[in-house]
Amino acid sequence: MSQIMEMKSPAATDATKKTTRYVIVSPVRDEEQYIEATILSVVGQTVLPQEWIIVNDGSRDRTGEIIERYARDYSWIKVVHRADRGQRVPGAGVVETFYDGFNRLASKDWEFIVKLDGDVGLEPEYFERCFERFQQDLKLGMCGGMMYCIKNGGLQLESHPMFHVRGPIKLYKRDCWEAIGGLVRAAGWDTIDEVQANRLGWRTRSFADIKVIHRRPTGAVQGFWRDGVKMGRAAYVSGYHPLFMLVKCGKRLFQKPFVVGALAHAWGFTSSYFKPVQQVNDKALVRYIRQQQIRRLLLLDSIWK
Repeated sequence: MSQIMEMKSPAATDATKKTTRYVIVSPVRDEEQYIEATILSVVGQTVLPQEWIIVNDGSRDRTGEIIERYARDYSWIKVVHRADRGQRVPGAGVVETFYDGFNRLASKDWEFIVKLDGDVGLEPEYFERCFERFQQDLKLGMCGGMMYCIKNGGLQLESHPMFHVRGPIKLYKRDCWEAIGGLVRAAGWDTIDEVQANRLGWRTRSFADIKVIHRRPTGAVQGFWRDGVKMGRAAYVSGYHPLFMLVKCGKRLFQKPFVVGALAHAWGFTSSYFKPVQQVNDKALVRYIRQQQIRRLLLLDSIWK
C-alpha cells in the first residue's frame, strides 16, 4: 500500500461483524504489478469475506502465479483460470469474466457481493465502513468509496456523480442485486445497474470520506482516445439522452485531455447509431434515465447531482 494512504486498523464493531456475510469476485488480467498489493489490502481488512473468487482472464504475465500463491495461504481465496482471449475486452468481457467467478461461489447465504478489480488499494476498514453505511440507510442498495490516483506525489480524485459507484470497487446489497437482476453483459453495465436500482426505489452512493487508491488511472490501459470512445459507446448502450450527451461533451472540451476527450466521447456515442451496437432492451429504464438527465439539465433535483 502506498505510504500516501494513511493505514489504520481499528477493530470492527461487534454489530458489523455479526451482520456482514459478504463475498468478492475479481476479474483480473495482466495485473502482476498491482494484484499483490490488492490482495494484501483485502487480507488486512477488519471484516473479512466468506469467500473471494479471483478470475484470471488469460493473463500473460505472473498474475496467475501470484494469486495461486495466496490461495494456498488463505482457504477463502479461490482461483479460476480462463483461456487467453487475446486482449482485454472492456464491458461485456469483464462481466462475462465476473460471472465465471460468480457461478462458482460456494457461499450461498451472503448478504453482500463485491465486484473488485485487481489494481486498487483499500484502507483496512474499507468494507467495515461501507457496511456501516448500509446499516444506517436500509434503502442503500450499492455503495463504495471514491477513487484517487497518485499524481505528482499526491492524490487526485477521479470525480463523478455521487450516485455513481465505480465498477472496480462496487458493493451490492443482496436484495438490490436480485431486484435489478444482476449485471448486464454490455458496455455501460456499471451505470445501468445503479440507474435501474434508483428506478426501483433503491439508493446508490459513493462516499467521499472513504478513499480508494486506483493504481492504474482510468484510461491508462487503452489510451485516452479508445477509453473515451468506450465510454461514449457505453452511454449509448445505457440509453443516454442525446441532448445530455451533447452538454456532457461540451463540458469535456475544457477537461484534460482537452478536446480529444470530448471528441472521443462524441464519436463513441454517435457512431453507435450506425453500428451493430445493442442498446439496453428496457424501455422503462431508458425512459427513467432520460427523465433524470433532462431534470439535471433544467437544474431540478435528480440522481445526477
